[in-house]
Amino acid sequence: MKLICYKKCSTCKSVEKLLKENEIEYEYREIDKENPNVEEIKEMHEKSGLDIKKFFNTSGVIYREKNLKEKLDQMDLQEKYELLATDGMLVKRPILLDRNKVLVGPNVKKELEKE
Repeated sequence: MKLICYKKCSTCKSVEKLLKENEIEYEYREIDKENPNVEEIKEMHEKSGLDIKKFFNTSGVIYREKNLKEKLDQMDLQEKYELLATDGMLVKRPILLDRNKVLVGPNVKKELEKE
């Protein structure tokens, strides 16, 4: 199991706490220091079954500064993968990878609380 997070994110902290409380082993990756590359983003997207827009951190500064709300609809899927790979702060977090399952954002915490 791999958890991709940002240390200052409150949702990430609560997910990490849940994993530890439930004694679930995981590998931790800081998204701002080790951004997922295009291939990783594509694979996570395909495994998640989610719309690619769910992978964008829409509340982030970069998203707003680049006016991505307006631009994303004009981009093809490959361009979105490439954009996400440019900066970890553009990517919604946390991301939990577990074999063939990928959870993103608040869904990670919801899923862990069910267990």
